[in-house]
Amino acid sequence: MVLQAPAWYHEAVFYELAPRTFCDGNGDGIGDFKGLTQRLPYLAELGVSCLWLLPMYPSPLRDDGYDISDYRAIHPDLGSLAEFQVFLRDAHALGLRVIADLVLNHTSDQHPWFQAAREGPGHPYHDWYVWSDDPGRYAEARIIFTDTERSNWAWDDQARRYYWHRFFSSQPDLNYDHPPVQSEMLATLEHWLELGLDGFRVDAVPYLFERENTSCENLPETHAFLRRLRARLAERFPEALLLGEANQWPEDVLPYFGTPEAPELPMNFHFPLMPRLFLALAQQRRDPIAQVLTRTPPLPPGCQWATFLRNHDELTLEMVDEVERAAMWAAYAPEPRMRCNVGIRRRLWPLLEGDRRRVELLHALLLSLPGAPVLYYGDEIGMGDDIHRPDRHGVRLPMAWDDGRNFGFSAAPPSQLRVAMPGDPGPYHPLVANVAAARANPSSFWHWLRERLRLRAEHVTLRRGEFVLLAPENPAILAFLRTMAHEAVLVVANMSPVAQATALELSAHTGWRVVPLPGARPFPPFGDEPYPLTLGPYGHLWLQLLPPSR
Repeated sequence: MVLQAPAWYHEAVFYELAPRTFCDGNGDGIGDFKGLTQRLPYLAELGVSCLWLLPMYPSPLRDDGYDISDYRAIHPDLGSLAEFQVFLRDAHALGLRVIADLVLNHTSDQHPWFQAAREGPGHPYHDWYVWSDDPGRYAEARIIFTDTERSNWAWDDQARRYYWHRFFSSQPDLNYDHPPVQSEMLATLEHWLELGLDGFRVDAVPYLFERENTSCENLPETHAFLRRLRARLAERFPEALLLGEANQWPEDVLPYFGTPEAPELPMNFHFPLMPRLFLALAQQRRDPIAQVLTRTPPLPPGCQWATFLRNHDELTLEMVDEVERAAMWAAYAPEPRMRCNVGIRRRLWPLLEGDRRRVELLHALLLSLPGAPVLYYGDEIGMGDDIHRPDRHGVRLPMAWDDGRNFGFSAAPPSQLRVAMPGDPGPYHPLVANVAAARANPSSFWHWLRERLRLRAEHVTLRRGEFVLLAPENPAILAFLRTMAHEAVLVVANMSPVAQATALELSAHTGWRVVPLPGARPFPPFGDEPYPLTLGPYGHLWLQLLPPSR
């Protein structure tokens, strides 16, 4: 049987970055596309295959660009449209795909559409937003930003009416019941795809429509629009990626993939898995991971999860119960300022107290569990955070490239930096955690990660193999197989800070050879008896299994 290659994004490795904090190419004190273009060879060398750009559009930046004021332009801080196109050309020449954040649900209150809508019901743009004279409508919809918002309605003095917002009050929701809104957003996606973009991370997809006596989430009308969106793009851009952000349980996310007959989004984030990776470490048990994997339904053909450890937002704890949330806060956010909304606003390395064993363990799982992994910029060099900065800006610091002026981020005088570098001393300071230092040290985590990315690219089984969860007697041990006809890969992980022994029932592979990845001396082959293994504190193994005939 000929193995058909899946869509490119089915087995990609994504790298999330913010152009304004990655590299300043014109010396004005803020990152831009010119600087990002200069750093593309670094990203190709690391081994990622698709870049995910945080918002790049004009915006007043009250929500770091997620409050868009013009969908068809590049923010002037980041450069010109021509510089963006040069960036795309050079990325594609290196084999890198590029997707960009796009916020369909809401705009900035400074968007010309909303400013015109404020003139009242007689203006053509008024119906582009959701208005009411009664702030009691849609009372069953939850408030998402509970630490800053008290209502999903905000009063507008000029319109003399309330407008609907699921996020910050500076971000009024668009009215998807109004046909011109749908048409305009479809045209916006096509605009960027025509310029060469490879797809989008679609922000906040569950909230597009509102209906009384519902949660205003996951409504049938939302799925109908997404089917229309996918069908429209399939006509001209069949390889374009739509990666959905739906912070829901796996069974509730499943409809966002659609069906073979009526497809919607080919990829969605697996939000509930992420906090359970950290919860398993805190509990020193595999159960949180195993339970959510067992709860995860099979996907339609050609669809894929996106998995991640950290990103530009807080480590959300919406998908855990109150007891688990308390345990997570105690383990990872003991100070109140480390918390944000219902989550934790910390980067990966300080979150894990700089413990490289745990960082490697989580990455070994991220790169071998089902799904396309998403890496967050700077994690490869041990980048830190700044919990003293407001909102989530503390996990969106400038990238550190070397130990020189502004740590290689910008040639501007330090007083002219518009995105401040971290200043606190410690193990995550840019003097220690920078690209040049990581690349110069052959035993650094950067080299460890690059090798694991190479192995993942080399072994199709790690990317596309069938997933089989094992059930060792030792509760601290997580073990699973990725299997294909020609090989299997056994992944074993110790969630405990002390060494643990286990014996795995693998008699179905009796006689198969066992080769550690990366290459080392082969292990004894499997026999009829349970296979004994001992893992050190937070230890993990990738073991390639080869049938006797190979």
